[in-house]
Amino acid sequence: LTLFPEMFAALDSTIPGRARKSGALELKCHYLREFAINKYGQVDDEPFGGEAGMVLRPEPLKKGLDHILGELGSARPRGLLMSAAGGIFNQERAKELAKMENILIICGHYKGVDQRFVDAHVDEELSIGEYVVSGGEIPAMTVIDAIARLLPGVLGDVASAETDSFFLPHRLGWPVYTRPQEFEGRTVPEELVSGHHEKIRKWRIKASLELTRKNRP
Repeated sequence: LTLFPEMFAALDSTIPGRARKSGALELKCHYLREFAINKYGQVDDEPFGGEAGMVLRPEPLKKGLDHILGELGSARPRGLLMSAAGGIFNQERAKELAKMENILIICGHYKGVDQRFVDAHVDEELSIGEYVVSGGEIPAMTVIDAIARLLPGVLGDVASAETDSFFLPHRLGWPVYTRPQEFEGRTVPEELVSGHHEKIRKWRIKASLELTRKNRP
């Protein structure tokens, strides 16, 4: 549910696009202004208390929610609000969401969403990091992409996801290398070209821990 459904055309490419073509993922965008309070398409208003900015009104959001629930019937979705004030989205949450049949992502905008709608109809607020962006659309696309690549049959090789950063909680992946074996005087670690599976496994564990210690202490 978004003010800018056209932004989600970006998900027609790469892995989310592949997931949609295969039928593993169905994505439908609902334009919030279709549920506006008047013929001018108004969905926001000034905040009580006199602070700067605008707030998404509860009525258009509720009308949009009712419309979506009517389409889904008994299959009630998990209601997510993309909000800078939400809990931080991570790989563990992506795994949990990937198991759910229906998810409704509400894209916050302006100063935020009227808290009464949040209290009554939002199951979870999510943020993709401790910073503020213009709206919830790009964060929503991030969540959708993270979920799509975990759906069965989407990745060509499921082992690819199992070696990603954060597949193990709070653990980064290891550095990766490809041909040529030497580049600008730098060589590939000898363990990776040894053909010795146990040496490779141990190198990867050590390199993963070192990278995690360096970048996510």
